[in-house]
Amino acid sequence: MSEVEDYTGRTGRNETREEQLDRNWAELLQELRVLQTGVQILAGFLLTLPFQQRFEKLDDWEVGLYLTNVVIAALTTAFILLPVSVHRRLFRKRLKETLVSSADTITKIALGGIALLSAGTAALVFDVAAGRSAGVTAGGALLGVMVVMLVFVPLRLNKQATGKILPPTQEKE
Repeated sequence: MSEVEDYTGRTGRNETREEQLDRNWAELLQELRVLQTGVQILAGFLLTLPFQQRFEKLDDWEVGLYLTNVVIAALTTAFILLPVSVHRRLFRKRLKETLVSSADTITKIALGGIALLSAGTAALVFDVAAGRSAGVTAGGALLGVMVVMLVFVPLRLNKQATGKILPPTQEKE
């Protein structure tokens, strides 16, 4: 459930609903900027590989993994840009709540893309440098760690936070 859905009218910040949505939108944009930088670095790395001499020695599995990573990088970039496109379409239509809610969902999908891209890139590098078993192990292990970090840690923190009863001045947003 997103912050928008959880809204109770009291944030402890002395702000209107519109001010809260504006703040949420600004925070989402900042998060997307951070995500974009990471994806750009990984995508840039991937785009340089075909121009390396050793690239010609990749087997079919490695080429397939490489191309899959390029597609994931492109799709993840598109998801990171999507909230901006949605904002352009919804601008001045008094749909800020829809914008913030959709951007929240889109950002979660982009995080999933980054997890796949990170694991896939590590798998490719380990495969080329240390062999297939090392590549599959590294990619799988990293994907597992990313799922824990990006899904289970936030869920656990949310469960801990919602289990506490806060005084009225410290209510959650």
